[in-house]
Amino acid sequence: MQFNKPARRVGIIAPMSPFYTRTGDEGNTGLLGEGRVPKFDLRIEALGAVDEATAALGMARSACQAEQTAPLLLQTQQDLYLLMAEVGATPENAGKFRKIDDKKVTWLEEQTDLLEKQVGVPSEFILPGENPGSAALALARTVVRRAERRAVELHHNGGLENPHLLAYLNRLSSLCFVLELLENQHAGQHTRLAKNK
Repeated sequence: MQFNKPARRVGIIAPMSPFYTRTGDEGNTGLLGEGRVPKFDLRIEALGAVDEATAALGMARSACQAEQTAPLLLQTQQDLYLLMAEVGATPENAGKFRKIDDKKVTWLEEQTDLLEKQVGVPSEFILPGENPGSAALALARTVVRRAERRAVELHHNGGLENPHLLAYLNRLSSLCFVLELLENQHAGQHTRLAKNK
């Protein structure tokens, strides 16, 4: 069987794909505002960590079975995209993208408190992995924690003004934890405790 090869067009440059721009090939990237920074800049590290957290929450959402879980995770994913806009903006432009406030943090606290009453809180550390949904939530929680650390670092270096961003990420990791317990409960499985023996 023979495959036809595309004809070569000598001297003609193919149009650039919309999936890449080549503007970051030298190791710099743009912000929401003027200027470019190295891709290892604290702001980009924080932005990337929040992006990873959003993806991890999506993975968890696809694996979870309890009725309450998916809508909660979807809302947090949408919130994280708002949060990313503020993190990815230059300091002088960050206020234009400020959507995460005390109300968003309070909402997370309220959801966590409601779930805690339903599932209870283990008296010891737990071991993840009882089912795909709870395991995915455990992983998402650790990624959110890393995003929080990167955001805290950026804040302490003067790159973030909004303290609600830090509080939101902190409370989100707590929500992931109680949702992990909920997934175990929904599956009829006991949460496995870590034992120091």
